[in-house]
Amino acid sequence: MTFRRHIILLMMFAAASFAAAQTSVQWRDSLKVINEMIETKPYSSDLHLRKAAINLEMGQWEYAADEYGIVLGVEPDNPAALFYRAYAYTGMRRYDLARKDYEEFLKLVPRNMEAMLGLAHVNTKLKRTTEALDQLNRLVELYPDSAVVYVARAGVEKDMRAYDAALFDWTNAVMRAPDNTDYLLSKADILLLLGRKEEARECLERMVKLGVPRGPLREWFKRCR
Repeated sequence: MTFRRHIILLMMFAAASFAAAQTSVQWRDSLKVINEMIETKPYSSDLHLRKAAINLEMGQWEYAADEYGIVLGVEPDNPAALFYRAYAYTGMRRYDLARKDYEEFLKLVPRNMEAMLGLAHVNTKLKRTTEALDQLNRLVELYPDSAVVYVARAGVEKDMRAYDAALFDWTNAVMRAPDNTDYLLSKADILLLLGRKEEARECLERMVKLGVPRGPLREWFKRCR
């Protein structure tokens, strides 16, 4: 599983509780109702945050960022607006702006894992690899029992071709989430890059035991010969 995918999953899991799964039609209906409420009422951070959350759910990154901007114009230290605007900027690939918002958010909530992961991610996009790795090292120190932080660091290490370090982190991730087949496949990939084919095969066989069909793994098994 990729670094970006983990970050997205973490952020969406942290989304506002009112944003339960709905159809696209229901989202549009909800957006219409909130727009009408905003037009008829004085400023309400709750309404703007709710509207922005729906924009995010619909993939309307710019609209969401604009709504969070309205809130931050009145409440510059609003943590929800800072966090989710950073997420919206990431969706827009405005990594420089996302970085600023994550940094401001972390001044308010210094040990927030999702924001630290988000900041590390945008730093990799900005080619600030050393900073990203420092942040991920700090995350491992703060959350040593979290598989996700090892996964995130392994992704950066692989990009750096630091395969031994990446293997260490994938091993730790698998130890903490032994049934996660994505982690096992990524560990097998690193083992193959290191020429450790038998160990890679063991990871693949473990995936099969966990219910992954052997067919889609055929090419991976071939690499283990």
